[in-house]
Amino acid sequence: MNPQLAGAYAYCDALARAHYENFPVASWLLPGRMRPHVAAIYAFARLADDIADEGPQSPSERLADLDRWDARLDAAICGEPQTGKPHAEVFIALRESIRVCRLPVPLLHDLVSAFRQDVIVSRYATWEDLLDYCRRSANPVGRLVLRVAGYERRDLDAASDDVCTALQLTNFWQDLEIDWMKGRIYLPESLRRSAGAREEDLSSRRVTPEWRAALMEATRRTRELFRAGRPVCDGVHGRLRWELRATWLGGTRILDKLEGASFDVFTTRPTLTAADVPHILWRTMTWARPRGSGHQASRH
Repeated sequence: MNPQLAGAYAYCDALARAHYENFPVASWLLPGRMRPHVAAIYAFARLADDIADEGPQSPSERLADLDRWDARLDAAICGEPQTGKPHAEVFIALRESIRVCRLPVPLLHDLVSAFRQDVIVSRYATWEDLLDYCRRSANPVGRLVLRVAGYERRDLDAASDDVCTALQLTNFWQDLEIDWMKGRIYLPESLRRSAGAREEDLSSRRVTPEWRAALMEATRRTRELFRAGRPVCDGVHGRLRWELRATWLGGTRILDKLEGASFDVFTTRPTLTAADVPHILWRTMTWARPRGSGHQASRH
């Protein structure tokens, strides 16, 4: 690997490590050959997310910045020099990962489209609307990781989609207060209305019985997605299998903590800590495949 490319991957790795939260429990289990490519994907998505969420720019300015970020991806793939441009290393590394791992570029564009949506959409009417957002904001990451690992199967893609959506939704329920402070509510209006949960109650920084009921229903649906996606954790080989199991367990443990705290995220935001690592690793090592699961892994 030439020095410029090695430096680009090192840049992406440093950026990813600076931002990881729930992922560290599992990240060291990821096969070494996959880490540079996953870091490049993560860096591309992380910086695009920052454009959508941070800074003093107006919504129109942030959308324009995201358009430029999206266009830089295509330009980099076509061989346009990146030296001297902000975060040039991300595009240098990602271009190589796309080439080596045959990554589907539309999945990367899907991620940017979801970040655009974050700029202009702050409420979701239905559960289906929210799932469509997750289809572009979360699911591409899982499919890209599978491609980096060498897997290209519809059943694994579908199971990965379920897990990635469940992880994204878990983060929404975990970050209810943070998102509210940014002017966003991801919990769909249909669930809130059915439970009688009112937006104004959040202004008093309290989770009412109605909000708790809505979040309980959202958590139930999220757990269903985790269960539906569980076969992806058994459908891959090697260290990636342990990585996916640990990630799955980390997500479901956050849901356990939310339920244990009666969803009172205003008092404490449930997170994974060092104390959770032994539990997750033990569950990873003693993982039992559900009865009736007949998934067999294949690589293409």
